[in-house]
Amino acid sequence: MIEWISLLLAFGAIVISGLTAWLTLFRRGTIKMTQPTVIYFGPDASTNASDEPLPKIFLRTLLFATSKRGRVVESIYASLSRNETIQNFNIWVYGDERLSRGSGLFVGETGLTANHHFLTPDDGSNYQFISGQYRLTIYAKLLGDRKKRSLFETNLTIDKEDAEKLDNPNCGLYFDWGSDSERYIPHTENKPAELGFEEFVDSLKASTRKQ
Repeated sequence: MIEWISLLLAFGAIVISGLTAWLTLFRRGTIKMTQPTVIYFGPDASTNASDEPLPKIFLRTLLFATSKRGRVVESIYASLSRNETIQNFNIWVYGDERLSRGSGLFVGETGLTANHHFLTPDDGSNYQFISGQYRLTIYAKLLGDRKKRSLFETNLTIDKEDAEKLDNPNCGLYFDWGSDSERYIPHTENKPAELGFEEFVDSLKASTRKQ
């Protein structure tokens, strides 16, 4: 009887050790993001009055890994659709006081909270935020995965009055998350969301023109 109990305890220890090893060493997991507290549509602050500001989507959120080993994010981009029109905001910049061009970001299980800026490529196209119903989707490409992953989706509405205000290059539209109403509440401000420092924006625009 004692021998059977010893065998069962030993087998249980092996199972627990194997499960622990799988959770910590072998399980890849994935990346998820929390509900953004704020989303911004509008122009980016230009460093030069003669430059046309790039359209931008801005949001603040927490990215976290579902495994203890964490995951590496190769790229993140925002896709905005309206009716049959789809525009990708593929220039990704993240950070708070110090900003970085998004590439090769490691995300652990404790997560990473930051501001994320998504801009359109400076390829001569002129995207405008007009009135209508929009579908915003945030996609991520993880290292080792073949397919991109959808991190977040939501519907947002720009009414005619706010669309007219967005004709002003100094005006941006903010969607603040309402906890009680469980929806995004829009409001406009006459100050576009800035990337943070002029040198970065200058180098960003120079690099996109070369592509």
